[in-house]
Amino acid sequence: MSFSTLGLSPQILEAIDAQGYSEATPIQEKSIPIVLERKDLMAAAQTGTGKTAGFTLPILQILSNGRKPSSNHTRTLILTPTRELAAQILESVKTYGQNLPLSSTVVFGGVGIGPQMQKLRKGVDILVATPGRLLDLHSQNAVNFNELEILVLDEADRMLDMGFIHDIKRIIKLLPKKRQTLMFSATFSEDIRKLAKGLVHDPVEISVTPRNSTVEAIKHWICPVDKTRKTALLTHLINKGEWQQVLVFSRTKHGANRIATNLEKKNISSTAIHGNKSQGARTRALADFKAGKVRVLVATDIAARGIDIDQLPHVINFDLPSVPEDYVHRIGRTGRAGRGGEAISLVSADEAKQLFDIERLIQKELERELIDDFVPNHDLPKSRALLPVKSKKTKKSEPQGRNRNRSRNNSQSRAAKSNESQRDDQEKPNKAKKRIFWNKKPNRKPKL
Repeated sequence: MSFSTLGLSPQILEAIDAQGYSEATPIQEKSIPIVLERKDLMAAAQTGTGKTAGFTLPILQILSNGRKPSSNHTRTLILTPTRELAAQILESVKTYGQNLPLSSTVVFGGVGIGPQMQKLRKGVDILVATPGRLLDLHSQNAVNFNELEILVLDEADRMLDMGFIHDIKRIIKLLPKKRQTLMFSATFSEDIRKLAKGLVHDPVEISVTPRNSTVEAIKHWICPVDKTRKTALLTHLINKGEWQQVLVFSRTKHGANRIATNLEKKNISSTAIHGNKSQGARTRALADFKAGKVRVLVATDIAARGIDIDQLPHVINFDLPSVPEDYVHRIGRTGRAGRGGEAISLVSADEAKQLFDIERLIQKELERELIDDFVPNHDLPKSRALLPVKSKKTKKSEPQGRNRNRSRNNSQSRAAKSNESQRDDQEKPNKAKKRIFWNKKPNRKPKL
């Protein structure tokens, strides 16, 4: 369907045409009319199918007909889980809204809060934010939501997991009850869907592809290899294929640094991007990779949903992800907008469980291909039967008394650990200094 039939203004259509697009993707075709009708929406689609434009275009259309926001107010709030994704969404807002008199900005952690407060002082039509920094700004009276019209939760499955749900609930309490709420995501688990329905009012649900499925344009397969030979195999694949742009995923931050360092020693220009890097370093690394200044970008899962590169040809899973859903998002960095791509996973015998979980999730047995000179000494077990994923059942009774308190404390502890590992937008708190107190004994008179 042509964009011109979706009820968008000539200014927006001109901006779309300038980007070389003429026909809407299925998710855009279904979501844009619903958003323009001011209905709440829960939309699921594969990564790389144009979800961002699916909510950006109609929001720009709606806001172009309203009044300017007051000082420190915003009319639309778009919440995202990572800094990279927040910056990417703002870029789309500016691109498609270039012919409209609308203001927009982005706020996230890892950078100074002062300049962000100054940008909000005049009020903005569209604010893109990560949850932690948004709450920081609100606590300092830098942003107010009395004039909010639209709330967007992008990558809603990640936003509503245990790492973000508490901040999301705090933010929701600050927003007007009368608003339009849009939720866009690649995947919606059953538990997340139940939580989501508590945030939206009578939502329209659309899904253009089966949940947790992978893009057909992507050729993805696994390469069994011993753990100690993964770096050598990665180097071999890059050199043999003469790959010039490769995104490599590591499970840990230290692992990402180590992979990039080892590739540099083999004269393959590489850089790493993860949560321990400063925002400036992360921005430069991503820019250099997009510009072709470095051949390999090694990333942790913070980048799985925040990197949008046209025609990225190769994605390598150096380590399989611990969460099987992240596999879908990782390989979704290639094969975007219907283009082809290749995703290869280097799998050692100790990653069999992660492999089986992934195959069970996507309901597909991944093709295996052995590489000469890299045949593993430790065989990777054969795939198991692809039984459907069962939803977790809730317990009928809760522990009482002291056991209930212990359960609550354990739950809070697990949530805190998950929050620390997943919330990318927060700076690590300073460790509290230990206070040492001495009990001074009273002076006693000597006995005579």
